[in-house]
Amino acid sequence: MTRDTNAPALSVPTLGDIDWAAPWLNPWRVPGQALAQQIVAGSTQTEVLNAAVQTPHTCPVRFIPQADLPAGVAYEQHIFDTHCVPTRDGLHDFFNALCWMHFPATKKRLNQLQAEQIARLGINPVRGPARDALTVFDENAAFLQAPDALWDALAAKDWQRLFVTLRPLWQEATLVLFGHALLEKLVNPRKPITAHVYRARVASNSIASLDAWMAADLSADKLATKPFAHLPVLGVPGWWAGNENPEFYADASVFRAPRMGREALGVRREVYGIETSI
Repeated sequence: MTRDTNAPALSVPTLGDIDWAAPWLNPWRVPGQALAQQIVAGSTQTEVLNAAVQTPHTCPVRFIPQADLPAGVAYEQHIFDTHCVPTRDGLHDFFNALCWMHFPATKKRLNQLQAEQIARLGINPVRGPARDALTVFDENAAFLQAPDALWDALAAKDWQRLFVTLRPLWQEATLVLFGHALLEKLVNPRKPITAHVYRARVASNSIASLDAWMAADLSADKLATKPFAHLPVLGVPGWWAGNENPEFYADASVFRAPRMGREALGVRREVYGIETSI
């Protein structure tokens, strides 16, 4: 295929494009908005991030330029060994840093599990089910606290029941986006953007309580079973004006019916950066 050199270049979103009023960014607005403003104003991203984590117990890592990652050393292993996170300028690693600030125990646990898998299996072209799931969780997870009826409808991909019949029940639910790739994609919201939802069972809605519960609950064996439900996030009531019309959920290219027998057939699908529901 010949590239059309006259086609307009796609605009790459930047920190200045983040809409901090978006409802999914409510838990991230402080200190995210102030930090983004400093970087947009010209300060170095790693300097701004490190200034925000001067108190060690609030964040167990520091942020270093990506160029400081030694050649041949795995990213996750370097974090585990040095407590320093190689960081590039831009949205992806900015949101990753915010995740370290908001969910320090969860991020530390994920890094520990990655390091354990590397020690056991080494670095190979194929990561294996546990490392695959750890990466998917880190990049694209969301945490849902919800009544059983909502979770059951989500797990069954019963979109009509989940979003229309049970719509009032969403007032009793809390959904927190965690994956930094997921947060990055939502800077440019699109209907197919889908989260891998992990059910949380926490008495308190505070981020600190959620962080502690997640860190205690996560294990490589559990994640290898892919305990996720797939949720097109703009379908969440109150998160997107268009979903006030029930016809929003009639789009079968996004709100897909379950595919029976996929697991039995051993079908696998690449999930890094996934946008469409599965």
